[in-house]
Amino acid sequence: MLELIAVILIVLWIVGFIGFHVLGGFIHILLIVAVMMILIRYIKS
Repeated sequence: MLELIAVILIVLWIVGFIGFHVLGGFIHILLIVAVMMILIRYIKS
């Protein structure tokens, strides 16, 4: 479940990074959240 959410956030980050430079700060926050979720998933397992 967490991996799916992380993948979705990464895809949203890529789409936002390419398409919407206006929301740059928000897009980078999504990337940070996605990476943190992946790391937490692998640390717990």
